[in-house]
Amino acid sequence: MRVNNHKTAIRTEGLIKRFGPLVAVDGLSLEVAAGEAFALVGPDGAGKTTTIRLLCGIMDPDQGRAEVLGFDTVRQSERIKESIGYMPQRFGLYDDLTVGENISFYADVYRVPQAERQRRIPQLLEFSNLSEFQSRLAANLSGGMRQKLGLVCALIHTPPLLFLDEPTFGVDPVSRREFWQILYHLLETGITIFLSTANMDEAERAHRVGLLHGGRLLIADTPRAIRAAFVGELLEVRTSNLHATKKLLDGHSLVREVLAKGDRLMVTVENKETALGPLEESLKQAQLDEIRIVPTEPTLEELFVQIVRRGEK
Repeated sequence: MRVNNHKTAIRTEGLIKRFGPLVAVDGLSLEVAAGEAFALVGPDGAGKTTTIRLLCGIMDPDQGRAEVLGFDTVRQSERIKESIGYMPQRFGLYDDLTVGENISFYADVYRVPQAERQRRIPQLLEFSNLSEFQSRLAANLSGGMRQKLGLVCALIHTPPLLFLDEPTFGVDPVSRREFWQILYHLLETGITIFLSTANMDEAERAHRVGLLHGGRLLIADTPRAIRAAFVGELLEVRTSNLHATKKLLDGHSLVREVLAKGDRLMVTVENKETALGPLEESLKQAQLDEIRIVPTEPTLEELFVQIVRRGEK
């Protein structure tokens, strides 16, 4: 299999894909370097899956162009499909086949020579911790183990570029961590990884992150650089009544934005030191108790919300 030797693994220019009146991907221009992990992050409906399908040559864009491993996604889509690994949200495992039989099936699909299989399969089973489960039916695997088996099947032909569409969706935190340990090991071999996720914490594990909203790429940079672009400073606020607290803070003169996050509020202010005392006093006057306000650093989630709200305004 010949793959063009490019330092840029993925390049898109003004990529647009429409479904009727819906613009799923809106003018996407992006470059992904060979050997990096790039995370495309955004909520459901942002256009992540459509973007990956365009890059894999599964569907054609309405406008713009893209190259993957030096191949044009429209004119050379079959070359791309031969050269990449692709793990969609619902990877096609066969529940009535064992772990070993599923791997052998995909080795047949990708026409992996027998000599290569004998070397490759034990390696993949070992680093995915599936060696002792070769005889187990796929139907009897846990969610995390199914994800790892899907990854092994996508890697059986040693692709230089791996596409993962929300690979840890619905997987428990321990399995997610194990899955990322496998991805880090893969990166050490020089593979390029392009993944989509709605999980901001997961996105921060990548070398670079692209924030996608409504089909548009808002920003693409390292997690550190994106966090540095945050406007204002952040306070973490907890009280006995978060609903009443949010209602009060939403209209406060010192508050720029309020984001509910589980059992706490992430409150953006101009200056943490100036705002902390007055905000605490306002909450006390509103007869709220168990008040705890501490300075904190923004994550990608706070930055994403800020950029989206800024665009809406």
